[in-house]
Amino acid sequence: MQAQEVLNCGKIIPVITLQDPKWGVPLAKALLKGGIKILEITLRTAGALEGIALIAKEVPEAIVGAGTILNAFMLEQAKKAGARFAISPGINAKFAKEVQGADIALIPGVASAGELMLALEYGFEALKLFPAEAVGGVKLLKSFSAPFKGVQFCPTGGISLENMGAYLALENVSCVGGSWLTPQDLMAKGQWDQITQIAKQSVAQASLL
Repeated sequence: MQAQEVLNCGKIIPVITLQDPKWGVPLAKALLKGGIKILEITLRTAGALEGIALIAKEVPEAIVGAGTILNAFMLEQAKKAGARFAISPGINAKFAKEVQGADIALIPGVASAGELMLALEYGFEALKLFPAEAVGGVKLLKSFSAPFKGVQFCPTGGISLENMGAYLALENVSCVGGSWLTPQDLMAKGQWDQITQIAKQSVAQASLL
């Protein structure tokens, strides 16, 4: 997959923190039932890579990727685990050089015009805006649209069911990322049907935009 293909898979990418890798498979199935086939598993927990591997093996119809990629080593680990794409919270020259030409779709995070220019220098045009709400959100993305035509974003950080519409209405936004679809308490209790309902509600609302 190419990075822009990842962003075009759906209007919402759930940002998932798996405290237990065994949650991965039932969670992926619950989200698929709710109309979401793309999942970003953040590498913030010890079992994240195991969770990615389980989903990749047992729920192949889901498009599973890794988030919170901080360096080239983590990118390689994610790829070996079965991730089909990777998302980083930021970008710098060292990271950009090391991952250039990597055989996996990578979506770097940016938070400023300078970082956006650096991303473009290394050929990245499908980007994550992070942390979206904290760095200017909708207003910043509108400001980016004229000087950076052709760049597409997945804003993440502070995005919710209530404000996602303002982002999805922008021409330079392909999708949004958020954690509201996978509350920790519902996952811990195995309440997968409720997660399916949240996904259905979110997809339905996004389809109206």
